[in-house]
Amino acid sequence: MECVDPGKTFSSWRKAARDLLERRVAPQNVLWETGGLFGSAVVRETAQPCVIPKVPAAFLDLAQTVSYHNDPDRWPLLYKILWRITHGGERHLTSIAIDPDITAARLMEKSVRREIHKMHAFVRFRLMDTDAESGRERYAAWFEPDHYIVEPGSTFFKKRFSNMDWSIITPKGCAHWNGKSLIFTPGIAKNPIANPDQIEAAWLTYYRSIFNPARLKVKAMQTEMPKRYWKNLPEAELIDELIGSSRPRVDQMLTEELRPVKPRPKNAYLDKLANMSKEEREE
Repeated sequence: MECVDPGKTFSSWRKAARDLLERRVAPQNVLWETGGLFGSAVVRETAQPCVIPKVPAAFLDLAQTVSYHNDPDRWPLLYKILWRITHGGERHLTSIAIDPDITAARLMEKSVRREIHKMHAFVRFRLMDTDAESGRERYAAWFEPDHYIVEPGSTFFKKRFSNMDWSIITPKGCAHWNGKSLIFTPGIAKNPIANPDQIEAAWLTYYRSIFNPARLKVKAMQTEMPKRYWKNLPEAELIDELIGSSRPRVDQMLTEELRPVKPRPKNAYLDKLANMSKEEREE
């Protein structure tokens, strides 16, 4: 039995897994232990190194995503699948959806991808300060993900908010953009961002203005916006109020007189389409 520290990233696990594969150490003979508490007491197997077959890209993509999951069992699961692909000859294993190991990995993959989507939807930046010399604004956001998705999730913000400096702070890692480089640092246990600001007040005004009571579906909303995210969303404080007032607002909308239809703007292309439609009706 070997005790192996997978590290915290896909790269560190991949390096450890490659060493095990070269020495033909089967999955049942590996104890994956972050921190390696008993590593020094375990004797490494000394099998003759072997050549590892090329690993399919489909597995690498799957393993990369699963590595962001918070379940410590992801490392032995990935190594078991990798062993089956390389030493077991199951080259197309990742395409067998009903395989128990692949099913477990796909569920982790789905959970990670969903968490990244939630990060993109629910991160709210607050203005922290402005550089006196350059005038460049500095923003920060607090987010509490279930998985270690800060690194894959932050590239979205790099592309979308490249013209401002920002930090995304989470207990599972932090991302910082300075206009040139995207830097990652260890997580912070508690939210260091203090009070709401003008940006947050503007966001509340925007959220209130776009709320449509006629399209309200509370269960669907809570499915897409789970309550565990609400405490870090400035608009969450308006949800109960808007839900409570939605029925009276809909009733008021139904009793209002129809507004006159605005005339079609003068436009040569629209005039042509209208004439074509008229000709077709006359035919």
